[in-house]
Amino acid sequence: MFKKIQELYFKLPPIVRNPYFMGILLFAVWMLFIDDNNALTQYKRQQELSTLLEKRDYYINQIEETDKKYAELESNPASQEKFAREHYRMKRDNEDVYVIVTEKEAN
Repeated sequence: MFKKIQELYFKLPPIVRNPYFMGILLFAVWMLFIDDNNALTQYKRQQELSTLLEKRDYYINQIEETDKKYAELESNPASQEKFAREHYRMKRDNEDVYVIVTEKEAN
């Protein structure tokens, strides 16, 4: 049996029999597939990072828009009145307000 294993060993190319090559190969297999920070995990983390960065950019833009609207609301009395009428359904004394609710809003 030992002779069969020895024959198989000597049939391998010399580079595969090199102990340094075997060490590098084992290290590469370990790092790519077995380790906690393997290639698949790194790919998933990169995808998650790009998703989070897109969300961050979206929220930064939303904050900027909200700040602009707030500055406009603070500085302009006409915009304050418009905001109060639209969002809180406020009215003047001589007005009647009719609210029309569509099916989409009711659900």
